[in-house]
Amino acid sequence: MSDLTGHQTRSYQLYTEDQRRRRDATVWTLVQGILAPVQFVVFLVSLVLVIRYLTTGVGYEIATLSIVVKTGTLYLIMITGAIWEKVVFGQYLFAQSFFWEDVFSFGVIALHTLYLYGLFAGVMSPETLMGVALAAYAAYVINAGQFVWKLRMARLQSEGAK
Repeated sequence: MSDLTGHQTRSYQLYTEDQRRRRDATVWTLVQGILAPVQFVVFLVSLVLVIRYLTTGVGYEIATLSIVVKTGTLYLIMITGAIWEKVVFGQYLFAQSFFWEDVFSFGVIALHTLYLYGLFAGVMSPETLMGVALAAYAAYVINAGQFVWKLRMARLQSEGAK
């Protein structure tokens, strides 16, 4: 394969045949397939509640609860995703195919955890907490986009292999 300049490029495969078989055979693929859209719905609801609070001053408690629930779903999908990576790639995190997604995921987790720290330690104002939540949500959207892009690449590569 050549790029636009005529230089040879190497085709990058996300999965070897063995990894693809393990991916398709493990229950953790289904778990991730269920948790990802659930987390996205929780995110959307929470985002609306956070914006509502920031624009009206109403609903701090429900916005806070929604952020805690969103953080819990994030932790759950990260733990189950690490198990999935172990089954498919033989290591819990930072497999070559998902290295940068995992690196960015830790940034997302750090921001969500900072929110929890600020909330439970009582060291941040409600507005600061909501700002941290919005930063965490922005990072989450980027990270989710990384994973959607990888899923698309995997699907295209699977179709190309047929």
